Amino acid sequence: MMMKLRLYTCKVILATSLVWFICGVVLMMYYTDCIGDNSAACQSFRNQKVQGISLRAQKFFRLTEPSTTSVDEHFRYWSSVVVNSNPSHWPGEMGRAVVIPPEDEELRKEKFKLNQFNLLASDRIALNRTLPDVRAEGCKTKSYAPKLPSTSIVIVFHNEAWSTLLRTIHSVIRMSPRELIEEIILVDDASERDYLGRPLEEYVSKLSVPIRVLRTGKRSGLIRARLIGAAEVRGQVITFLDAHCECTVGWLEPLLDRIAEDRSRVVCPIIDVISDASFEYVPASDMTWGGFNWKMNFRWYRVPQREVDRRHGDRTLPVRTPTMAGGLFSIDKDYFEKIGKYDEGMDIWGGENLELSFRVRSSFVVVVVHCLEVCVRLFSAASLEDRCQRNRFSSFLIFRRQKYGF
Repeated sequence: MMMKLRLYTCKVILATSLVWFICGVVLMMYYTDCIGDNSAACQSFRNQKVQGISLRAQKFFRLTEPSTTSVDEHFRYWSSVVVNSNPSHWPGEMGRAVVIPPEDEELRKEKFKLNQFNLLASDRIALNRTLPDVRAEGCKTKSYAPKLPSTSIVIVFHNEAWSTLLRTIHSVIRMSPRELIEEIILVDDASERDYLGRPLEEYVSKLSVPIRVLRTGKRSGLIRARLIGAAEVRGQVITFLDAHCECTVGWLEPLLDRIAEDRSRVVCPIIDVISDASFEYVPASDMTWGGFNWKMNFRWYRVPQREVDRRHGDRTLPVRTPTMAGGLFSIDKDYFEKIGKYDEGMDIWGGENLELSFRVRSSFVVVVVHCLEVCVRLFSAASLEDRCQRNRFSSFLIFRRQKYGF
């Protein structure tokens, strides 16, 4: 009798599992048919799906946005940038490494402690140094829409070195069409160094682009500080940059062009490397995309063959990536608001890139554009690992909600 009962129970469990499996397959096929499909049937399905759920829950659904038209007040005609190079013998020009002589080695070590990079080398490089154009030849001849949306550049800093912060600002101004830069917003996250106070405000007030300096008043962290800056932007597109990066020629136009085609795209550049030891410019591979491991750590992985095939081998075309690095990207400000922005509960930095990727990942709208390069130095932040882990757990909750609905 007991054996029959056990056999009957096993049959019920297997039958129930089979039913749920079939239901899962049917639902998956039904949803997959509408991914990236803008047909009337799928648009109707999306509208029905959104009706009857809370506004907060709607933020986690990817809603197809119409392309912003050329008559938009934030769209402007623009002209290409003409870059005048500095004398080739200047330190660091064209991305060359800066060599510190032996007699300055002790000074180099002392300054290294301030920001965890070779500050002495940075201070010897011109604020407007020129970097080589390493784009593929096909990228150099690409054309973009004659009218593009304006962008506000948001840069958050905390005790940043004077030379790296100003070099970031100067590279944005020098390498960007003036018509497309609405403003640059600097968000000071409770810096304690005097030169980042009144001297910084006086310096940037004399530059050719409107620059505002916002102060958090207390240590808020990268994520909350970015939200403060994003709330103040006037341009149609928000472009987030790190405070220690350098833009190269042609960096901005491809970002804005992709968003002009579809405002629900989140667009990232290829992130090259500036050596923290010598400030040498090191181009990165264009055959990687963003992913993450089971510890919710962001990792670079090789672009899979299916994505290579989708682009028919044309490496000048953008890559659709599951997740992004998060330090440098552009996003339409209305779309940023629609998807819920950043989680204000996250501390300092770390994990926010995965969280934002998960909010938009359902249709692969995170795009890495291969016809632009932005350099960023490497740095270590091991002391923030605990906060990063909490942030990554928050990102996991977003991922679970997106994938499983709870």
